[in-house]
Amino acid sequence: MRAMIMDALAEPLEVRDVEAPSAPDGGVVVEVFATGLCRSDWHAWVGHDDVALPHVPGHELAGVIVEIGAGVQRWQVGDRVTVPFVMGCGACEWCLSGNAQVCPDQQQPGFTQWGSFAERVVLRAADTNVVRIPDGVSFEAAAALGCRFATAYRALTGRARVQAGEWITVVGAGGVGLSAVMIGAALGARVIAVDRTPAALEAAQRLGAEHTLVAGSDIAAAVHELTGGGSHVSVDAVGSAQTARDAVLSLRRRGRHVQIGLLPTPDGMSAMPMARVIAWELDLLGSHGMAAVDYPEMLSLIESGALRPQELIERVVGLGEAAELLPTMDTASPAGMTMIDPRRD
Repeated sequence: MRAMIMDALAEPLEVRDVEAPSAPDGGVVVEVFATGLCRSDWHAWVGHDDVALPHVPGHELAGVIVEIGAGVQRWQVGDRVTVPFVMGCGACEWCLSGNAQVCPDQQQPGFTQWGSFAERVVLRAADTNVVRIPDGVSFEAAAALGCRFATAYRALTGRARVQAGEWITVVGAGGVGLSAVMIGAALGARVIAVDRTPAALEAAQRLGAEHTLVAGSDIAAAVHELTGGGSHVSVDAVGSAQTARDAVLSLRRRGRHVQIGLLPTPDGMSAMPMARVIAWELDLLGSHGMAAVDYPEMLSLIESGALRPQELIERVVGLGEAAELLPTMDTASPAGMTMIDPRRD
């Protein structure tokens, strides 16, 4: 099969032929029809994640099952499927309680194993992790769910428990940030989007943001003025000390902050304005994807048209172009998601 290969950290990637995988016991092999190019893939490429080289990135995917491993009960060759970017083991207390996204024995395509920037990918513990794609949902829309859209959905519904009429500040209007804007608006919240680029802010406004702010100004002060005291919920969809600080300080008293963007630091510890957190009794929440068991509610909203992840897709490229784009993800400012079709030349 053709795959995008990472032979060294932070070095150019190569698209070449490699041996196709076989289905492990309990797992399946999926032919990849769509896979998302995400900033998290850049973190792996630059070395913020511990990956074994040579490596194939890619963790947001959708496609068709082409091979079934021993012991799989729920799936057949030809099924249209997607998968969360965290695959639980299927047997621990966390998986059995519906929280596979925090499974201590989790596998992650594109990180702990070869990922979806290839014509085929292995999905383990398929009966726990694989999700059927409804006929009315495209492969591109389904692939968008694997990381950014599903993470934003659970961040707002399962973690922050956003209510209609509440103010939400979303810092960063890339793929996950625009997902949060769309989902927040669909929930009836009043959304403020923050980004450094006009195109991203225009996209956020089109997807439901009531106000947009240009990053670099005093974001917290602007949000407090717009909302009459601060947002009820804030989301850092970028992952930097500045964006996390802006998001937390934009909150009103007793507000809830959800950290989605990764915050890599040399010692693994990230600064937060804890004096404000303590004095105003703010809640700091993490969101690490969404388990397969929670997908049906989100998929029903997509089928009904209430949520439209396909509108977040900016372009579709092949593996060769994607190999050139991945190293630029830390500085690029896409107004939406880039999807890869590995079947393209």
